[in-house]
Amino acid sequence: MNCGGLSFQPTATVGFDAADEKIKFRVGAWANLGASDWKFRFNAEQLFGGEGNPNTHFVPELDVIGSISVYGLWIGFTHYYYFGGTPYFAGLEDDGGSQTEISCGFDLAEVVPNVGLYFNWNTMIAGNDCYYAMEQTELGEEEVAHRAWSSYIEVGYRQPLPLEMSLSVAVGMTPWRSLYTNYQGGFAVNNISLRYGKVFELADFCSLELFALGSLNTYGLNKDNVFVWEAGDLKLGIAQRLNGCIGVGVWF
Repeated sequence: MNCGGLSFQPTATVGFDAADEKIKFRVGAWANLGASDWKFRFNAEQLFGGEGNPNTHFVPELDVIGSISVYGLWIGFTHYYYFGGTPYFAGLEDDGGSQTEISCGFDLAEVVPNVGLYFNWNTMIAGNDCYYAMEQTELGEEEVAHRAWSSYIEVGYRQPLPLEMSLSVAVGMTPWRSLYTNYQGGFAVNNISLRYGKVFELADFCSLELFALGSLNTYGLNKDNVFVWEAGDLKLGIAQRLNGCIGVGVWF
């Protein structure tokens, strides 16, 4: 999914682990804000041929996240909110509104040390997530909105390396028509990613991680949508298939 061009994406998480670290609880938040658009101005007018801010192609976002894990098996939720002037809890057809997602998965490393295989499933259950189909109604044949239950599945493997380094690879896909394919088609592979990280121990209670992540969305891939987005570029960001980021994490 497109998150704009050069973006600042902070995240914060707090949690509790049982004494044996086999039961874990987490709550947190994640945000996305474009470096060229600190005023939360949306560019919808420009995208559809009118005037607008030329330096952004997205709405700033704030997500609230929670999860509980028991021996590697976990369940959680995420509420996605977009600063586009829509309600915090949006309806099925609210343009640019918010969404609520439930997730579950299994992390084998929690029960078998040094085996970093994991599986995640995420499905939208509320908010703006629909496709339209022609149906016969009392007013005649017209487009009717249907909840898409947009879902994203990811299978990945994390490999520890010497010197507190790690390498992760993941493959993500959507099982049916969903927002991840602009509500077109059916099954699609829409993420192949590679992540490399290095941890530095700063003290007994604090560590710092530097990482780099690259991803390729193979859905609808062609020579015209593998490009590096730049501020002011008139290419629509939603067509971009190649993305990358660098980041830093501090852990206590």
